[in-house]
Amino acid sequence: MPKTQNPLTPVLARLRWPLSLTWAGLIAERLVRAFWPVWSLLAAGAAMLMLGLQDIAPIEVVWSVLMLGGLAVLVFAVQGAWHFRFPRRAEALARLDEALPGRPLAALADEQAIGATDPGSQALWRAHLARMAKRAAGARAVEPDLKLSRQDPFGLRYIALLGLVVALLFGSIWRAGSVAQMGPGGSSGAALASGPTWEGWVEPPAYTGLPSLYLNDQDGALRAPVGSRITLRFYGEVGALSLAETVSQRTENIGAATDAEHRFDIRQSGELRIDGPGGRRWQVEASVDVAPMVSLSQEGAKTAFDGQMSQPFQARDDYGVTGGRAVFALDLAQVDRRYGLAVDPEPREPIELDLPMPIAGDRAEFSETLIENLSEHPWAHLPVVLDVRVEDAVGQEGMAEPMQMTLPARRFFNPLAAAVIEQRRDLLWSRQNARRVAQVLRAVSYKPGPTLFRSEAAYLRMRVILRRLEAMTATNGLDDAERDEIAQALWDLGVLLEDGDVGDALERMRAAQERLSEAMKNNASEEEIARLMQELRDATQDYLRQKMQQAQRENPEQGDQQSAENTMQMTQQDLQDMMDRIQELMEQGRMAEAQQALEEFQQMMENMQVTQGQPGQSPGQQAMEGLADTLREQQGLSDQAFRDLQEQFNPGAQSGQSQGNEGRSGGQGRGQSHDGQQGQGGGEGGEQPGQGNGQQDQAGEQGQAGSLAERQEALRQELERQSQGLPQLGGEAGEAAREALDRAGRAMEGAEEALRNDDLAEAIDNQAEAMDALREGMRNMGEAMAEQQNPGGQGEAFGETGEQQSDPLGRTPGQGRQAGTQDDLLQGEDVYRRARELLDEIRRRSGDGARPDVELDYLKRLLERF
Repeated sequence: MPKTQNPLTPVLARLRWPLSLTWAGLIAERLVRAFWPVWSLLAAGAAMLMLGLQDIAPIEVVWSVLMLGGLAVLVFAVQGAWHFRFPRRAEALARLDEALPGRPLAALADEQAIGATDPGSQALWRAHLARMAKRAAGARAVEPDLKLSRQDPFGLRYIALLGLVVALLFGSIWRAGSVAQMGPGGSSGAALASGPTWEGWVEPPAYTGLPSLYLNDQDGALRAPVGSRITLRFYGEVGALSLAETVSQRTENIGAATDAEHRFDIRQSGELRIDGPGGRRWQVEASVDVAPMVSLSQEGAKTAFDGQMSQPFQARDDYGVTGGRAVFALDLAQVDRRYGLAVDPEPREPIELDLPMPIAGDRAEFSETLIENLSEHPWAHLPVVLDVRVEDAVGQEGMAEPMQMTLPARRFFNPLAAAVIEQRRDLLWSRQNARRVAQVLRAVSYKPGPTLFRSEAAYLRMRVILRRLEAMTATNGLDDAERDEIAQALWDLGVLLEDGDVGDALERMRAAQERLSEAMKNNASEEEIARLMQELRDATQDYLRQKMQQAQRENPEQGDQQSAENTMQMTQQDLQDMMDRIQELMEQGRMAEAQQALEEFQQMMENMQVTQGQPGQSPGQQAMEGLADTLREQQGLSDQAFRDLQEQFNPGAQSGQSQGNEGRSGGQGRGQSHDGQQGQGGGEGGEQPGQGNGQQDQAGEQGQAGSLAERQEALRQELERQSQGLPQLGGEAGEAAREALDRAGRAMEGAEEALRNDDLAEAIDNQAEAMDALREGMRNMGEAMAEQQNPGGQGEAFGETGEQQSDPLGRTPGQGRQAGTQDDLLQGEDVYRRARELLDEIRRRSGDGARPDVELDYLKRLLERF
């Protein structure tokens, strides 16, 4: 029987090229796995040589590394050759067959085991071989697996490759040839061929920021800062080149002039010379680091209304200022040693403040401003000496001319607040003044009245501070912690008396007017007057809002029934113009006219009547009225608690007479609540506190406190009901109103708990906090309602019903859907002055960092446009 041809043979003839590529991949794969340490070492060695590391390392280290590296390469080469196995063709064929589905090459090499004589079986076998041959015809070369993560888990081959790439980019192949000069005869051979050579560098101190100099490129004159490091290297025959210099001032460890390497620092001007073939000479000028300089500037120095000091200064240095400090020392010789300052002061360290430095940019010359608030320091408003020093990187200091000044701090215009702050200063001056401070505070608060204490909480704090101070003084005297505690309490009391905690809007407006008037009399700064003027504007807004609510409650059908002959109608813009006129007179220094205009404004505000803009009440107005009633009832509860507290301290006195306390609907000193009900302290026909037996028993006091607690609880529940029924108000003002009402509820809850514990002092504090939060919530709610009902307009607090209102720019609204008007925005002779004032106001507000980012961005766009 003739022998048939193997079916695999013609297939292999067609797959010669894919099979050869697969075979080559197997060879590369085994070479890489066997010899990767060899080529990694060769790449690392070539990188070090091309980077010139052998030129900066000692020759012993270089030869040691070369020998160890060569030995390692030899070891890894032998190890790789031992493990390397050259792949056979059958292995390449098996790799190619594994990549095909069904292993067709192996199938083509098989022979039919059974059924060889059966024609049907033979036909099936031929069909199988034909299908396998078709699959084998689509074979492609198999890529080699060159991954070495198992053999090199730390990626050392990549580190070597990275070093080689860096050497090719930044090094030089020719630098590798310097290794040959390190062998025996290599140096002398190079020297004989090229002669002796040298290299040198000058490296200035790092803080100067100056670049290094290559001495081979420098001419005969050389200028460098003191402290610069000079490095010289001589190549060639030893002794052919020598160094001579007079700049280092070295006396020890100089070494031989013919050494191969020299390192020294420049300390003085002098000569640097290299003697020998190719030598050179330089005349070195050593530039001395000049000490920094600083100076204080009177221009721009100011103190804000809250006592924040701004002191400009200028500093400069040849290479840059690294830091500085300002020291305030008490100028005891200039202190007016009277009253509480007559005794010797207790030792106190000077005030040291770090000077602000530029965050970015050059510090060689700059101007900055020292900003700090020292209002609470014991030396506030006392003579001090300001000493400002700056220093550079080498520790040299520069000092400005000492400045004699009064330590800037906050000023207090309320007489009682100023007295409290003065006694605080005396207490901090020396603890020997403790008894005198208590006597003075008791004297200034003798027979307190509504003109002295506008707030019950302020009077209560004064009494608590007095009792605590006298108790501490009577025992063992004040220690540091007790003194600081009393001083902090006095400061808080002074701020409370100055800023006020006035319950009634009219009283708050009167207080703002009085403070502004006092500031004008005392020649206050522009910042303080501006702050007080803004406070007056805010108080006037609150007063007008409450006036409007009162008019709606007392005569809801008033409308515009009043006769135009007997009334004078004013808009809110008219009032704004009046306050602008007052501020303009103060800025021009016409204080007498400003004082007269302020008095006229006060009289007009007290006598004015506010008319409703529309009949009826909206849900927002009803909510405002309910909150106003809650505020009045809370005021009544606070007054009753204050009278009860006075009765505890002074049982024989008439309740309320020490303060002249009078509520909105209650009688003076009669304990009558503001909601028309009789308080626990007795009604008009009842027995007054201090009459009869003159003193209540403990059970009566607890019952009275319990009744107040129940009323406080009912008031808190009423506030919660009102808060849940508030109309939906959007914007920041609406959110602030809700937060303020929540804060008022928490304060009422604290007052209720304090009343149940018979802690009237804590209850009064919480009640005052609740009233403040209620006022703030009502103010924010009014602003939100104004924004919702009349966005961008002036509201409807003034004017007759149906009167066409104007927008903030004085324009009348258009007809129908038309927005705006064709009228001129500004009319009259003062058009340009008003435009300049508006631009100045925009600039002022754009510099106020406390304003919202949205507003600041809008103001910035306005300034860029105009």
